[in-house]
Formats: sequence, C-alpha cells, structure tokens
Amino acid sequence: MSATLQSAFAAGLLATGPVPGGLTAWNNKAPERRYGVYRNNVMASITAALASRFPVAENIVGQAFFQAMAQTFIAAHPPSSPVLLAYGDDMPDFVANFAPVREVAYLPDVMRLEIARGRAYHAADAPPLDATAFAAIDPARLGGLVFEPHPTLSVLSSLHPVITIWAMNAGARPLAKIDVWHGEHALIARPQMTVEITSLSPGGAAFFHQLVAGATLAIAVESTIRKHADFDLSDNLATLLRSGAFSAIHQDKTNEDRNHV
Repeated sequence: MSATLQSAFAAGLLATGPVPGGLTAWNNKAPERRYGVYRNNVMASITAALASRFPVAENIVGQAFFQAMAQTFIAAHPPSSPVLLAYGDDMPDFVANFAPVREVAYLPDVMRLEIARGRAYHAADAPPLDATAFAAIDPARLGGLVFEPHPTLSVLSSLHPVITIWAMNAGARPLAKIDVWHGEHALIARPQMTVEITSLSPGGAAFFHQLVAGATLAIAVESTIRKHADFDLSDNLATLLRSGAFSAIHQDKTNEDRNHV
C-alpha cells in the first residue's frame, strides 16, 4: 500500500463518507462493507478510551450525548499515537467551545480534574516530603526554600464548585442541590497508593501555584498576601506536608538575600 493510500485509509477511518479510492477486498468484491465495519470499530475503540478518561463527564451529560461529543472531537483532533493513555488532554478546551454544552459551563473543569486524577494515578512513585523536613533548617533561611513538586501533583482552580460536582457524580458523596455556587480549588496528589483531592482556599491555591512554578517560599508568601490578605501560612504549610504535594526542598542561592518570611 502506497504512503498516499495509507494516509487516505487512516483519515477515512475518522470521517464519514465514501471508502478511499484504490482499496480492494481479498475476494474482489467492493470493500465498502468491510471498511465500514473497521471504521466503526476504530471509532468505537477511541470513543471508549475517552469515556474511560472522563467517566464523570459522561455521567453528567449521558452516554449517548458523550459519545456524539467525543466523535466530533475525534474527527477534529485525531490521535497522533497508537497509545491512547494520554489521548484527550485537549478535550476540555474543545468542550469549552462546544456549543451544545455551553450551558454546562463547569463541564471542562470537571474534565480537567479527571485528567489530573488520571495523571496522578499513573505518575511515578516518589516519597513525599517528610513532616520533619523543616526541623533542621535555620529559621532565617526558610524563606529561601524551593519546593520540588511531587510527580503526581496538580493544582486546579475553577470558577465553579468543581470538587463538589465531581464528587457527586463520581459517587463520592450523595447528589444534592448546591445552594451556594462558588469557585473551588483542588490539590490533586497521590502521596501513597490512593489519589487524593484536597480543597484549598483561594489564597492556598495561589500559594501552591507559586511554589509549583518554582518560587521561593518567601516570594510565594509575599505574592499571595498581596492578593489574599487573609492567607494563613501555618495552615497551608500543614496542608503542604499532609497532602504529600512536594517531594523535596532545597535552598535557592540566587535570591537568598531577599528570602525571609
């Protein structure tokens, strides 16, 4: 099979329309039926892979709707690898602009939370930062600490109650009316065997985003307090150690002169 025919064959599997020209069947009959069966199997397999990544999103919109939405996504964003473990990372952005779910504004962030949980589950194992990590550090040098994120760590900030919605539709808590609709901020990590979601305050999310980006402790605190005057450093340091969000610390020599908390 020529490279041109191979490309047409592959492209045709993810689209509707006639069989690519040049195909033949082993029995010299028209290949439309065989190609159609193969096309359906390929699309069903890729759709199932997306459903396995986004089971809560599927539960929210329903199986039939999710399948139709997934197939529209697949046609616009076909897989670039035969390994489908990470396929669909860009689906939340697609869904955010998908007109039929415009009223379900929280759906993309629910899907981003599902992606973060999946990544945490499959990420490399690593010991989390020990609770006594700060004990041997000179208090005057605490501000210069840089934190190495745990391989499983993600921080997600949403304008919607994304943790609550996810939990209700994942069976982690009973379905109920959400009386106060406000944004929620999630820290996702797997310090041991189980993926855990920790709810953060807006200031806590800003603080963790800074640390993940490589800011020193002092800079992260200063930046967070400027935007969140009620930021509680002690409480968030306790969350940092309890959640297993980071795996190591080291001193940042370049800014040591200004790193004081």
